[in-house]
Amino acid sequence: MTFPRNRVIFCERDPAVYLYKVVSGVVRTCRFLADGRRQIDSFHFKADIFGLAAGSEHHLFAEAATHCELIAVKRQALAVAAAQRAELAVAMFDAATDELRRVSDHVSLLGRTSAAERIMSYLRTLPTERVGDMRAIPISRQDMADYLGLTIETVSRTMTQLEETGLIEIVATRQVRLRSMM
Repeated sequence: MTFPRNRVIFCERDPAVYLYKVVSGVVRTCRFLADGRRQIDSFHFKADIFGLAAGSEHHLFAEAATHCELIAVKRQALAVAAAQRAELAVAMFDAATDELRRVSDHVSLLGRTSAAERIMSYLRTLPTERVGDMRAIPISRQDMADYLGLTIETVSRTMTQLEETGLIEIVATRQVRLRSMM
């Protein structure tokens, strides 16, 4: 399945019929708060599995943060196959524990007091493109703000401050080089 940027993959309370694997691109899972603000729960990159649900409904929205290609597998078919193949059951358990780790890491990240720490921590999680610690930022600054619990203005201002202090180098709109560990 392919989804253009910002296309909804599933909504909160939709039946959780499928489990998804990212082939290419980035998916964001999020919820909308009572006041209309969006809180991004997680980003899912190539080879990540998402759409795990404890019950029969999704508790989050999933959207394409970038153009993405996904594989969708029916949960029921996967459960039958996992009952017959232990290695598949172990892989599903690993996917669930990876999601728990991701949530725990995100809660720890949001507990930090400094916008600069949140942004530097996020930038460190991005894969490097090449020698020199260059990182491509595949998401918008608004997505980054919604993930880090900040405003877009704070993200932009803090990125500029990090560059002015020499901690990062903004190479292009969506490329940074980490200069120092914070």
